[in-house]
Amino acid sequence: MKEKILNEVLQRMMPYLDNAQAVKLQEVLEYALVKYAATEYPDDSGKSNDELISRFIEAKRIEGCSEKTLRYYRKTIDDMLTATDKEVMHVTTEDLRGYLTAYQTEKKLSKVTVDNVRRILSSFFSWLEDEDYILKSPVRRIHKVKTAATVKDTYTDEALEVMRDSCRELRDLAMIDMLASTGMRVGEMVLLNRSDINFAERECVVLGKGNKERVVYFDARTKIHLQNYLGARSDNNNALFVTLRSPHTRLTIGGVEVRVRELGKKLGMEKVHPHKFRRTLATQAIDKGMPIEQLQQLLGHKRIDTTLQYAMVKQSNVKMAHKKYIG
Repeated sequence: MKEKILNEVLQRMMPYLDNAQAVKLQEVLEYALVKYAATEYPDDSGKSNDELISRFIEAKRIEGCSEKTLRYYRKTIDDMLTATDKEVMHVTTEDLRGYLTAYQTEKKLSKVTVDNVRRILSSFFSWLEDEDYILKSPVRRIHKVKTAATVKDTYTDEALEVMRDSCRELRDLAMIDMLASTGMRVGEMVLLNRSDINFAERECVVLGKGNKERVVYFDARTKIHLQNYLGARSDNNNALFVTLRSPHTRLTIGGVEVRVRELGKKLGMEKVHPHKFRRTLATQAIDKGMPIEQLQQLLGHKRIDTTLQYAMVKQSNVKMAHKKYIG
C-alpha cells in the first residue's frame, strides 16, 4: 500500500519536478511513510485495466487498425500487465524495463520483436497520457531498441524465371506474376475478386491495411496469364484465386504461403515466401530510379520510413551514382 501511495504521488508531481527533485521527493516520502501504517481504501478515481485497454482498442479501431492488429495490441498489453501484476496507473519505467528484458530472455526473441512490443506499449501509455488518465507515460524514457541493419534477400530475375517455368498449374503462374508485378501484400491478393480486375487498364483496386483502398498495376505478361487462368476455370466462385480441388473455395494466405514454399523447396531455393516478391519489386523500383514517394503510394505505406526499409539499394548502383555525381 505504501509503495502504491509513493508511486501515485511521484506520478502526479512529475510534471513539476526535474529528475533530481523527483529522487529527493522519493527519499522524503519513503522516510515519512515508514512511521505510518497505510490503510487500503477503494480506489474510485480511475478505471480498471480492462476498461482502459478496451477504450484504447476502440480508439485504434476508429483509426482504422485491422482486427488482427487490435488482437495483437490487446494480447501484448495484457501480457505486460499480467507479468507486472499492477494496475495501469501504477506501472513504472522500471517495471517496463524489467518486463522487456525478461520477455526477451525467456522467449529468446530478436531485438526487432522486442522493439515492436515496446512500440505498442508506448502507443498505449501515450494514449493514456493524451486522454488525461495518467500524467506522464512511463515508456518515454525507454528508447527504441537498436537493431543491426541487414540487407534482406530479394529474388533475382533468373530465380523469378525459374519459378515461372516450373509452374504446372495456370493458377500458380498467374499468382506468382501477380505478386511479382504489383508488389501487393499476400493478404490483399487473396481478397481480390474477378470483378476487381481491370484488364483494359491492367490495374486493380486492393484493400490494404486500415481498410484503405489503393490502385496497383500489373504488366502485360501477368494480364495474359491471369486471362488464361480465369478462362480455364469452370467454377462460379467470384474469388480471383481459388483452391485447385473442388469445391474451389477462396485461396487463403496460408494456402499461398504453403504453395510458394513448396515450389521453392522443389527448386532447391532458400527462403521462398510471398512477401519476398514485394521486397523484390521495391528494390527493383528504387534501382531503376522510381521516386520514393511514388513507391510509397504503390506499396500502400503510411510512412515513407517503412518504404525505405523495403528498398535495399544495390551496392553496384551506389558505385555508379558516385561516379556520376562525385567521381
